[in-house]
Amino acid sequence: MGEAPRAPGAERRDRVRSASEPPCYAALDLGTNNCRLLIATPAQSGFRVVEAYSRIVRLGEGLTQSGRLSEAAMDRALGALKVSAEKVRRRQVLRFRAIATQACRIAENGPAFVARVAEETGVRLQIIPPQEEARLSVTGCLNLLDRRMDAALVVDVGGGSTELSWVDLKDAPSSGMPPIRAWLSVPIGVVTLAERFPEGEAATEGWFRSMVETVKAEIAAFRRADPMKPVFEADRAHLVGTSGAITSLAGMHLDLPRYDRNRVDGIWMSRDECDAAASRLLRLNARERANQPCIGPDRADLVLAGAAILQAVQELWPCSRVRVADRGLREGILLSLMADRGARRRRRRRRGRKPGITQ
Repeated sequence: MGEAPRAPGAERRDRVRSASEPPCYAALDLGTNNCRLLIATPAQSGFRVVEAYSRIVRLGEGLTQSGRLSEAAMDRALGALKVSAEKVRRRQVLRFRAIATQACRIAENGPAFVARVAEETGVRLQIIPPQEEARLSVTGCLNLLDRRMDAALVVDVGGGSTELSWVDLKDAPSSGMPPIRAWLSVPIGVVTLAERFPEGEAATEGWFRSMVETVKAEIAAFRRADPMKPVFEADRAHLVGTSGAITSLAGMHLDLPRYDRNRVDGIWMSRDECDAAASRLLRLNARERANQPCIGPDRADLVLAGAAILQAVQELWPCSRVRVADRGLREGILLSLMADRGARRRRRRRRGRKPGITQ
């Protein structure tokens, strides 16, 4: 992976930024369902968010049937990307990385769309492979890992795919990236699963179980993580779930009058609490789900698909605890950008030292 592109005008801003002013970094994640931007400055504990932006664009709508990104979906995404590009320019961002995931990976016209984005918005999207997507998800959730446990399974439920990363916490360092022993990208996300299993007049237990079993079949065929099974069977592991569907479940579990990231990000839910939230969702029709303050109309037809994916993972890799993460790829990108720049600055300082002189 090459160096992240500098934001337009960054060279000039390097010269005019005062020494006391912290630089801004930006990360953009264009997924199958959402376009998300995060702008932040470095801080002792990681970073401080300056501005966040998110818009549901449904870039992958109809993709599984046609194999192509539709004109309407591309127009929605371009609208959100233009807003994001303006925010990056206005904040005088020093380093900016923009990634695209499953929808652009599999669409026949994905590369052409990326070229169009660059031409119309100035945003240079990088279509990243599933392995890097999984690694960035783990990086973004590092602070949520319970290092007293022996392992964790980070589950990133996207619109078009789900990434699973089996993390070894036993004898891992107290900070930084622990070893990822296995990873899997399942080509099923909330959008693709919901399109594959239309809800019909009402959500039923049989319809929900069909989704769960479909996802389980995909995950069960993967055997490279089997050496970690005993750790999970001994309940020495936990899940970390990152996705809009999972955070919506957590918001319902907390009975929040409106979604509050500070209340949701990092909370622990038991397996029984996850099951209870999913059962509660099943009892609601689409209109009632849309009226839920932590779901809304944009997620009403997708949240049960997300619950089914989480259920499938829990049945195959049982854990008594799930940590909910309202974070993921963008946070992983930001931390990587900041760490990369810090490492380069340290290398430059070392090269500038004269032999025999200690600085």
